[in-house]
Amino acid sequence: MLFGDVSFSVASHAAWVPGVDSAEAWQQWINGDLRAAGSGEPAVKAMPPMLRRRASPAGKLALENAYAVLPADDAADDIPIVFASRHGECARSVELLQELAAGAPLSPASFSLSVHNANAGLFSIARRARGNGIAVAAGRSTIEHAVIEACSLLADGAPRVLLVAADGPLPEVFAQFADCREQAFGWAWLMQAADENAPLAGMSLQWSADDASAETNATAKAADETAPGGIDVLRFFLDASARSLVRRADGRRWHWMRHV
Repeated sequence: MLFGDVSFSVASHAAWVPGVDSAEAWQQWINGDLRAAGSGEPAVKAMPPMLRRRASPAGKLALENAYAVLPADDAADDIPIVFASRHGECARSVELLQELAAGAPLSPASFSLSVHNANAGLFSIARRARGNGIAVAAGRSTIEHAVIEACSLLADGAPRVLLVAADGPLPEVFAQFADCREQAFGWAWLMQAADENAPLAGMSLQWSADDASAETNATAKAADETAPGGIDVLRFFLDASARSLVRRADGRRWHWMRHV
C-alpha cells in the first residue's frame, strides 16, 4: 500500500568522500567498493577561517558541498537549506560528556556547537543568509525524510531548496551499536520542482509500509555488509545506469526512481 510520493529535479550537485579523488576511485566506490575511500577532510576554503575552525569533521563535509552547490547570485541568500545527518555532532557531545564526567570545565564554544543544527548556524552566519535552515535526523531513514522536507518546501512555494547530507562514523564508545558500515561522506543537491521539459536530473521517491520480516532481514545483516542510507542514495544518484533503488528501513519501503 503506497503511503506517499514526491518528485523533484536536481539542478546541480556535489559530493565529497575522503580519499575518493579520481574518476577510477569514484567508479569503484559507486560500484560498492567502500575500500576505495580513505581519510582526510575537505578544506572548506569558501568559509571564513574563524568559522571554519569551529566546524567538526562531519560539519566540514556538509559545508564543503553546500558551498559547492549554492549558486553565486543574490537570490541564493533566500534559498531554504535542509541539513540531513543521522549522527550530527554526536562526537562533540560525547567529548563534552566525558569532560563533564571528569569534572573538567566545559568549553562554551563546543557546547554551543554540539546541537544538531550547528552547521546550519555556521553556514548562515558565514553567508549572512536569511533563508530558512532546517536540520533533520530520522534514524536509518534520515535521507528520505530530508527529501520529503525539501519537497514540502518546494510545494510551499520555494523555487529552489538546498539539501545537504553528511555523516561520519560513531564515536568509539557507541561503536557496538552501529547497524551499518559507517563511513564519512558528504553531498548536496540543489533541488527544484519536477519539470519533465527541463534538462535536469529528475528523481522521485515513493514510500509504503514494509512487513516485519523484511525489516528483520534487512537489520539482521552484518554491520560491515550494509552501507549508510546516505551512501546508498549517493551511489544510486551517481550511477547513471541505475533506474531504481529500494531501501528498507524503520518500517518503511523506500523506492527511489530516476526519470529517463
